[in-house]
Amino acid sequence: METIDLQTIESFQSFDNFEFLASQIVEGFITGLHRSPFHGFSVEFAEHRQYNSGESTKNIDWKLFARTDKLFTKRYEEETNLRCHIVIDTSSSMLFPFHEKSIHNKLAFSLYSAAALIHLLRKQRDAVGLSFLSDEITLHTPAKLSEAHAQMLFAELNKCLHASFSKTSFQQTTSLAKNLNILAESIHKRSLVIIFSDFFQTEDQSDIYDALQHLRYNKNEVIVFHVTEPTHEEQFAFENRPTELTDMETGETLKLNPNAVREAYNTLIANRIAELQLSCTKFQIDYIQADINKGFDQILTNYLIKRNRLM
Repeated sequence: METIDLQTIESFQSFDNFEFLASQIVEGFITGLHRSPFHGFSVEFAEHRQYNSGESTKNIDWKLFARTDKLFTKRYEEETNLRCHIVIDTSSSMLFPFHEKSIHNKLAFSLYSAAALIHLLRKQRDAVGLSFLSDEITLHTPAKLSEAHAQMLFAELNKCLHASFSKTSFQQTTSLAKNLNILAESIHKRSLVIIFSDFFQTEDQSDIYDALQHLRYNKNEVIVFHVTEPTHEEQFAFENRPTELTDMETGETLKLNPNAVREAYNTLIANRIAELQLSCTKFQIDYIQADINKGFDQILTNYLIKRNRLM
């Protein structure tokens, strides 16, 4: 199966079946995994776990013992290997680049990445929770493993995507630091926290780093996916003509000639990215730049590397 990216997904007539598309993303990824250096990573669903000496024998699968001569216990719905919490920045800057009814933007990339992770997490019997945040936390669920919970998460992802098609979604600001601090106190300790954000906000950058440190202080493992559209957001590759730019979060406009500010902008954005990377390294947080034009394998591969280090 070929690698699936946003352009492939956009060719589908309907965007409504998040679960189906997530399964296609993951199955394509696993097919590619068999041809990669990561072949052998645990990606398969497990209904049993090996029996440990001293445990109760009431859950031993004796039929499996008869076939394999090995002791395994049956796994139940409430049993989980890992608790994972996915946090998605849904502020207006995540709608870039905006084209009406198009899903080729940072938010859609984050939503489909989350859907693929949910599918893969459940294959590995990992519990998953989901949070949306902008200027406030608009969704927060506990981490669960059940089928009903997964269906609810896919429905919320779908609802968020369709809400983003409306231009009324503009001028939704970000309070990333404040909301990450709130989540740090509500997420189950010793969870794996995965954050999707472009890290554009009006707050002081140091507040963001303090919030990330707060998550680590509460014994959580953290992966930061810095969602970017590098052509315009990093390279500032706009045409050399007078251009009016609009801040998608505040509505403010600025008229300029891109060539006149490109060098200064490139230096500023490169410094901010380097500072974020350095802070993540300092707090032992996995930092990954997630280019929305490069498909979902970059998300699933980095998640899988992290999980296999933890398990």
